[in-house]
Amino acid sequence: MKIITVHHPHSFSSDDFPPMVMALGYFDGVHKGHQRVIKTAVEKARERIVHSAVMTFDPHPSVVLGHKHKHIHFITPLEDKKEIIEGLGVDYLFVVRFTSEFASLLPQEFVDQYIIDLNVVHAVAGFDYSYGRMGKGTMETLPFHSREIFTSTTVPKLTEEEDKVSSTKIRDCLREGKINNATKLLGRPYRMKGTVIHGEKRGRKIGFPTANIELAHDYLTPKNGVYAVRMKIYDKWYDGVCNAGFKPTFRNPDEYSLSIEVHLFDFHSSIYGEEVYIEWFERIRDEQKFSGIEELITQIQRDKETAMSYFSRN
Repeated sequence: MKIITVHHPHSFSSDDFPPMVMALGYFDGVHKGHQRVIKTAVEKARERIVHSAVMTFDPHPSVVLGHKHKHIHFITPLEDKKEIIEGLGVDYLFVVRFTSEFASLLPQEFVDQYIIDLNVVHAVAGFDYSYGRMGKGTMETLPFHSREIFTSTTVPKLTEEEDKVSSTKIRDCLREGKINNATKLLGRPYRMKGTVIHGEKRGRKIGFPTANIELAHDYLTPKNGVYAVRMKIYDKWYDGVCNAGFKPTFRNPDEYSLSIEVHLFDFHSSIYGEEVYIEWFERIRDEQKFSGIEELITQIQRDKETAMSYFSRN
């Protein structure tokens, strides 16, 4: 997949690219609904014997359009989004830098410069896709703005158990710790990338060594608590149990940094500095404060057994 970063105003013309079928959207999460849009574009491109493409934006439009400084936590940061989209068989990924000037384009200007000038012969987007200043352009107006140079397909709403599959719904599920629901909407386990760093090594002292993970991007971390997870190291997946939170049993009240610690089953190697992936599967319990070490050890053993039981069934 060829990745092209586009800065506004760009100087591309239709001569710079082969004919393409392009999927349009921000695609945070690249969830089941997004996948349907992208797969539709790939299929249409195959039918027409042309290239497939996806257009996304960076940073998140709300960072530019919001009235206050807004720090966004992502379901799929841009680097992860690239990997997932490439896995869907896409030929070109256009990453458009979302700026105030770009956001001010009239709907016709957006279509002229970012669809027609990129040699798009067919555009695909979800039913709720909008474009141009104030989102005034919609899938209903796209045929008019196309100047009859390209055609388009509108992908209808996708539902899961009567709920619309959406990034907002997935965010709500993660914040509420409803990992199973988020997995259904995403069509895959929720995944994060990070690096193993040195921690306080308390887990090792009590018989449950943990890998402390420094996240590679601004991920939306699931609700604080204990989870059954899998972690990928050296291209191999290992089952484990993860505590995401503030370690209330040991926490200094003045320190509120979030920690993600993973205890892997039957794993004994030193992995400091290694890049890892974590996939979240089942929420076991809330994070809680214990009266002492023995109580903590007993609970961790229970958590480990609960997670092992989950993986033996799934």
